[in-house]
Amino acid sequence: MDSAQAAPRADTGTPFTSVPIEITVSVGRARPLVRELLQLNEGSVLTLDKQLDDPVELYVGEKLIAIGVLEVVDGDGAGQLAVRITEVVDLQSPA
Repeated sequence: MDSAQAAPRADTGTPFTSVPIEITVSVGRARPLVRELLQLNEGSVLTLDKQLDDPVELYVGEKLIAIGVLEVVDGDGAGQLAVRITEVVDLQSPA
């Protein structure tokens, strides 16, 4: 992924446009048995239900907002994980 970012959207002039929000990226789920969960310690490996190349889901709170793929940043942020958006969810339709 190159260091160029998507063009910012037009500022609507409201102070709310500069308020940061937190986006959670879900890379998979694990479903261990309770006895397996109780045996976890430092160094344990918890297998997820996704492959490395599978799409990831982006959420704001509990609301799914987009789908993307994981990438590794090149250039200034080399080695840092990033998400390339491949689909934006229609937020107008009821969930």
